Amino acid sequence: MNHEHHHHHDHHQGHHHHHHVAADNGQMRKVLWVAILLNLLFVGVEAGVGIWQNSLSLLSDAGHNLSDVFSLVLVVVGLRLVQVHSNSHYTYGYKKSTILISLANAILLLVAVGVIIAESVRKFREPVAIDGSVISWTAGIGILINGLTTILLMRGQKNDLNIRGAFLHMAADTLVSVGVVISGIVIMHTGWFVIDPIISIVIAIVILVSTWELLRDSMRLALDGVPEGIEVEEVAEAMRHADHVAGVHHLHIWAMSTTENALTAHVVIDNEHEASSVRKALKEILRAKGITHATIEIETDDDCCDQSC
Repeated sequence: MNHEHHHHHDHHQGHHHHHHVAADNGQMRKVLWVAILLNLLFVGVEAGVGIWQNSLSLLSDAGHNLSDVFSLVLVVVGLRLVQVHSNSHYTYGYKKSTILISLANAILLLVAVGVIIAESVRKFREPVAIDGSVISWTAGIGILINGLTTILLMRGQKNDLNIRGAFLHMAADTLVSVGVVISGIVIMHTGWFVIDPIISIVIAIVILVSTWELLRDSMRLALDGVPEGIEVEEVAEAMRHADHVAGVHHLHIWAMSTTENALTAHVVIDNEHEASSVRKALKEILRAKGITHATIEIETDDDCCDQSC
């Protein structure tokens, strides 16, 4: 009776957790859609003013903001795909696509950097007269919108690589807009139009630095590398310390999506009657380490001896 009750309680907890995650997911998607619409609107305004004023720093900031809109759209798509259930062709569902999305996002940004730098070099050769106050006001709106989006994303960025990517872009964007405002003020007071392409090169460097990390992380996950923040040796050590565990081998850890990690391992135990309690204990240990999908094959000492003979 006691065992039965315990089992029921355990199941209920898992179920509750699932609902909580789904609700969180839905909430995050709403927040992201608001951010996408706001940012799209702003990109249109900024690009328009940039073309009208012939300002490269505004245009490259608009380009940067547009790449952010892409990254936000990718995050929404990613959040949606994580919820798609597995089927007979894709037994993990489409979770891995979230990793490919962040990879695509990083590559997209690198292209943007190339375009901005090429344009800046051209502007250095032939500076154009620009109205500094218009630039400052336009970029000022950008600070508000990017700042707001950054705050909205603050909550989700700790445990999802894609949301972190979008969060980092938005934070960088807010700083970039500050730079553009300052350049507008300087142009207004001094008439040094060459500041415009200088600022746009700085923007390109900011994008490059923030993208590099994203590219590296998503590349690692795409190749089934061990996710950031998980040490294989440490996990193996923790598993070996569990009761009745005599050894751990064939250990593999990889990411199923930007938020979920998986593990497979062979575990040797000293008492075959303890198999289910060992499995339970190990799953608890692994969950604490951020690994939610563990497949553990239990072997007893005798199995091993047979094989080596």
